[in-house]
Amino acid sequence: MKCERCPKAATYHITDVIGEDQFAELHLCEGCAKKHLYEPHPVAPAVKKIANTNPGTEDDLSNLGGKACEACGMKFVEFRNSGRLGCAHDYDSFKDELVPLLDNIHGDVKHVGKIPRRLPRTRAAQTELVGLRRELQVAVQKELYEVAAGIRDRIKRLEEV
Repeated sequence: MKCERCPKAATYHITDVIGEDQFAELHLCEGCAKKHLYEPHPVAPAVKKIANTNPGTEDDLSNLGGKACEACGMKFVEFRNSGRLGCAHDYDSFKDELVPLLDNIHGDVKHVGKIPRRLPRTRAAQTELVGLRRELQVAVQKELYEVAAGIRDRIKRLEEV
């Protein structure tokens, strides 16, 4: 999770009591947390206000997301309690609630992913690698182990590049 005031990682999670039934959650890095805790300041308008949730009240359902997924029936409240979604359709059903949450936790809402280290860089190398793997299987089946060793070495060289 990232700090709400700077791009650093949030290591302090502070809950301020604003009123009798209102709280503000802050996720701050160490430096911002020290400023927040030790320097006098008014309550910032950007602070998230959360109503005190008593089970069974209408505020409970509206603030925690009473809507449910049409595919699996999971409610957003259940996701907040467990931290796990029920199915792939939940991402669409709870999009409005998940986008800010994912942005806050990961710093972005789009997964970029990684490229495997052994993956060839060009389409030609990838095609050659597929062909060499087929040749390797044929050579092993025909018990041509010297040929298979040469093909294996060529595959390793392609994977290293």
